[in-house]
Order: sequence, then structure tokens, then C-alpha cells
Amino acid sequence: MNLNMTFFGQMLSFAILVWFTMKFIWPPLNAAIEERQKKIAEGLSQAEQARKELADADARVAEEIKKARAEAAAIVEKANHQAGQIVDKARQDAIVEATKQKAIAAADIEAQAHKAREELRGKVAALAVAGAEKILRREIDANAHKTLIDQLAAEI
Repeated sequence: MNLNMTFFGQMLSFAILVWFTMKFIWPPLNAAIEERQKKIAEGLSQAEQARKELADADARVAEEIKKARAEAAAIVEKANHQAGQIVDKARQDAIVEATKQKAIAAADIEAQAHKAREELRGKVAALAVAGAEKILRREIDANAHKTLIDQLAAEI
């Protein structure tokens, strides 16, 4: 056995193996690695874009929440204002109604007082006639002396 020939055969086999690997195995393997690197890079890029979109969405959500809270506060303020107006109107209506009731009651009292005065005048006139009759010991005709009795009642 010749060591040089074996060594030369091994080198030739190794060279053929390297050539075969470089020609047929390495390009598809390298393409697969590059494709995988591209997918990973695209995935990272999409993840970064998704993070940015999420941050933008969070900012928009925070802004919408802020707007909604402001609108809710405005609605509550408006409702409180309207409630105050309703209470004030009810108070004013109650005051107006109380004033009307007082006026009606005062008119009623005045009418009853007038009626009582008229009744009292009539009774005073009757008493005056009765007193005058007793004093004079004779009967005075009330119908005949009506004007005199009316004057007397008006003076009283």
C-alpha cells in the first residue's frame, strides 16, 4: 500500500465531497437559512409595527376616555343646572300659589267681615228700634222709619 496514493485518493474524495456539497447541498441550505432570516426580520419588523400601533391605539383610547369623561361631567353639570332651575321654578310657583291662596283667603275674610258688619248693623238697628220703643213706650214701625234706621246703622 502506498501512502501517497491513499492520501491522494482521500484528498480527491474530499475535494469531490467539498465540490458536491458546495454545488448541490450548500445553495439550498444557504437559501433556507436566508429565507428563515428574512422571516425572522419580517416578524420582528411586524412586531415593532404592532407595538407602535398598540401605543397609538392606547393613546387614542386614553384621549377618547378623556373626552368621554369631559362629556359626562358636562352632562352632569347640565343636569344639576336643570335640577336647580326646576327647583327654583317649583319654589316660585309655590310662592305664586301661596300668594293667590292668601289673596283668596283675604277676600273671603273681607267678605265675611263685611257680611258680619251688615248683620251687626241690622241687629244694632233692631236693638236701637227695640230700645227706642221701650224708651218711648210705644211701637215704632220699622218699615216707616227705614231711612232713619239706615242712617243710624251707617253711623254705627
